Amino acid sequence: MAFDGLFTYSMTTDLQQLVTGRITKIHQPNAQEVVLQVRANGGNHKLLFSIHPSYARVHLTEQTIENPAEPPMFCMLLRKHLEGGFIASIKQHDLDRIIIVEIHSKNEIGDPIVRELHAEIMGRHSNLLLIDKEQQKIIDSLKHLSPSMNSFRTILPGQPYIAPPAQNKWQPLTVTDEQLTAFFSEPKTAKVIVGQFVGFSPLHAEELLFRLSAATNKVACFKDFMAAFGDGGTEPMYVYANNKTYFSPIALTHLQGEKTVYPNVHELLDRVFFARAERDRVKQQAGDLERWLQNEIDKLSLKMKKLTKDYERASKLDQFQLYGELLMANIYAFEKGVKEVTVTNYYSESAEQITIPVSERKTPIENAQSYYTKYTKAKNALIMVQEQLEKTKEEIIYFEMLAQQVQQASPGDIEEIREELAEQGYLKLRHAKKKKKQLKPEPERYISSTGTPISVGKNNKQNDMLTFKIAKRTDTWLHTKDIPGSHVVIHTNEPDDTTLREAATLAAYFSKARESSSVPVDYTEIRQVKKPNGAKPGFVIYFEQKTLFIDPDETVILQLKKQS
Repeated sequence: MAFDGLFTYSMTTDLQQLVTGRITKIHQPNAQEVVLQVRANGGNHKLLFSIHPSYARVHLTEQTIENPAEPPMFCMLLRKHLEGGFIASIKQHDLDRIIIVEIHSKNEIGDPIVRELHAEIMGRHSNLLLIDKEQQKIIDSLKHLSPSMNSFRTILPGQPYIAPPAQNKWQPLTVTDEQLTAFFSEPKTAKVIVGQFVGFSPLHAEELLFRLSAATNKVACFKDFMAAFGDGGTEPMYVYANNKTYFSPIALTHLQGEKTVYPNVHELLDRVFFARAERDRVKQQAGDLERWLQNEIDKLSLKMKKLTKDYERASKLDQFQLYGELLMANIYAFEKGVKEVTVTNYYSESAEQITIPVSERKTPIENAQSYYTKYTKAKNALIMVQEQLEKTKEEIIYFEMLAQQVQQASPGDIEEIREELAEQGYLKLRHAKKKKKQLKPEPERYISSTGTPISVGKNNKQNDMLTFKIAKRTDTWLHTKDIPGSHVVIHTNEPDDTTLREAATLAAYFSKARESSSVPVDYTEIRQVKKPNGAKPGFVIYFEQKTLFIDPDETVILQLKKQS
């Protein structure tokens, strides 16, 4: 990752398009994200601020982020101070990972006020602060820091604003030619560059060294390198190399791997953080549900082991029957008081001798009857254990399917999964402050690159609604073969090859095989999909299917979503 000072510089220059724009709406989807809707240059833009410890960033986004029913207090405060205001400037603080958005607004009685939003992109120390510019005081922040937590900076409402401590490093945008000539007169390492210049991460230090190695004029090469970060970067790039993900607003020429270039830094970050950030939002909302499902799967797996042992024991019923019949056939060959009896096994072709354990306290007839009783019990137990094994196996498959759905759900899908578990008698629904009207499950909608509508069920309620209520009998239905996943429907009976493969990519992506390659995806007409009587939500059987093999591709998913 490389949201360093140089990336922040590129982002700040590209965000100048929002200057003079009006803030029309403010949302806070969760404790770590704030979204400003800005009307600028004749268009609407969504400016995302995230202080996630791993995914902290600021950029324009095209993704739809679901908001809570009631806005948090910090969101209400931002609305009070910023909604309706104009963005006067967007600046970077000292080439550091700090973006300052200055907003001119009005207070409750109509007097003009000036506020600043300070986005500090610093890993686990990231924060978003609302500052009164005139008084240089903190109005509030997403994270609070008491004096005991940070002796240099107190981040609490009403406290004076103190900027993060300045770094004793050179400013790469203002460094002189003489300083650069002297510095690069000897070979340098990436670590030395990071320690000498503000804004450099190891990634960009390595890229600079790679370019310098082929340059005859190192000063000019350095200045060209820095100029490339202006105006939103020259070649926003996503690189997968050495089993790691890298991104930058400029070309990463020192890396050998799979490279994808994006039109701007905003689309680049949407690509990098699309699935991860969504996953994190779900985790915040559904962490308890994930733990509950995993506990249920663990308990059922343990139950399966015990039932399997019981089944193995009960499977000896034929032996009990044999012992009982041989004892009855040899009832006069032994008397009470012996511990075992050796008899001829008349049921075997070789008629071998067999030794049968008996109770010395029981008569020969009682011992024979004892084995008959064991046989009857084992026979009944075998039937019950088989039923329990099948039921337990079905429940494991069901809970594993739900666990997969939770992992790939959007925040709005989680409540439907909770409702389903409540309807099945597994969970009690949380008591909400206000009883919301129950909405119909809404499958996600996509448009193929050839213009054909595609729908995806993200949980069992949506799957059943899509397959048996929304889709027509002649529509095309897709699902991963023998792998838990979403129901996907192409809303036409004769999809073209491109649409079919894109829908299959959706089916593979929204399945347990998301991280796999060459995923088998079955497709057939809706008329060939049936729901067995008494089957749990989401379970179906289907016929006359054909199979495609697909590599899940997140880029395709983003493109299809963008078109919808």
